[in-house]
Amino acid sequence: MTKHSPFRYFKTIVEVIRLMVMLYARFPLFLRNVEELLHERGIDVSHEAVRFWGNRFGPMVLG
Repeated sequence: MTKHSPFRYFKTIVEVIRLMVMLYARFPLFLRNVEELLHERGIDVSHEAVRFWGNRFGPMVLG
């Protein structure tokens, strides 16, 4: 049986999701701070996407 990636249904690049989750979980930043940091690097995501991905992928990326 093959293992499927937990990121398979998302159109966003996996590295962007991992970067966002690391910024949100490891540093004392608010959702909008993470949104602004990514926007400065040319990545447009909403703070709601940051919240959703942080809740969904946080334990997988950090654990």
